[in-house]
Amino acid sequence: MTDDDRVFKALAAPSRRFLLDLLFARDGRTQTEMESELEMTRFGVAKHLKVLEEAGLVVVRRSGREKLHYLNPVPIRQIHDRWIDKYTEKHVATLIDLKRTLEEES
Repeated sequence: MTDDDRVFKALAAPSRRFLLDLLFARDGRTQTEMESELEMTRFGVAKHLKVLEEAGLVVVRRSGREKLHYLNPVPIRQIHDRWIDKYTEKHVATLIDLKRTLEEES
């Protein structure tokens, strides 16, 4: 499985996207903190966090006895640059050309 495949797989589940949103709002959360936001077992949250970590979207750091989870937005940006940006560039250029044409006609 490629890195892109891992990221797409990780982003496919609404619960994992919700965990990323929680970390975006406030980084450095424990699993217990995130569990309180989801109607899911501790095991379920751990499983989702593991998928996010394997995709490189979450980085875990130990602070004493706690494991803190941090968002790593780089893989999402790489997906954006590789898969989304190239498809929107042509459309944006077309809209800019249309705007110029309409302004010239006015």
